Amino acid sequence: MSAIDLTPSQRTILTALVNLSRETESAVKGEDIAEEVNRNPGTIRNQMQSLKALQLVEGVPGPKGGYKPTTNAYEALDIDQMDEPASVPLIHNDELVDGANVQEVDLSSVHHPEQCRAEIHVQGSLHDFDEGDAVTVGPTPLSQLVVEGTIDGIDDTSNILILRIEDMVAPADEPAQ
Repeated sequence: MSAIDLTPSQRTILTALVNLSRETESAVKGEDIAEEVNRNPGTIRNQMQSLKALQLVEGVPGPKGGYKPTTNAYEALDIDQMDEPASVPLIHNDELVDGANVQEVDLSSVHHPEQCRAEIHVQGSLHDFDEGDAVTVGPTPLSQLVVEGTIDGIDDTSNILILRIEDMVAPADEPAQ
């Protein structure tokens, strides 16, 4: 499938649908998406029509109906669709965030301790996060990396937390002599 250029609004709505769908493992009502992204349900219905036309969303009729993301939606958002992803915990203000999983940790400026930042790509809602909040990520499955920091920014469109890193720890073997 070729790359689809989504508007920021479409990307935000589709990301919310994917996150809510993962939490409930069923169709997601438009009202729930509207609440998650702080938009009017009518706006969500209109956007869903365009996302259906792009084959990113399918409608599920009936009383338990709503919307489901298609495989194309995961590709458009560049999200790996895995049956059993490894769990990478996300702790927000000293509490484990249920339904959230860290998908990726991108480090920048690691050579400059005062300006070291991390982009934390999250699967799950960022609705309750604010700048200045404390966040701990990890340990990651392979390296056992744990990153602690303070939220410097939030990219709702791509579901990314930008952290000012305060501590980063990973077990390391002693250097070979």
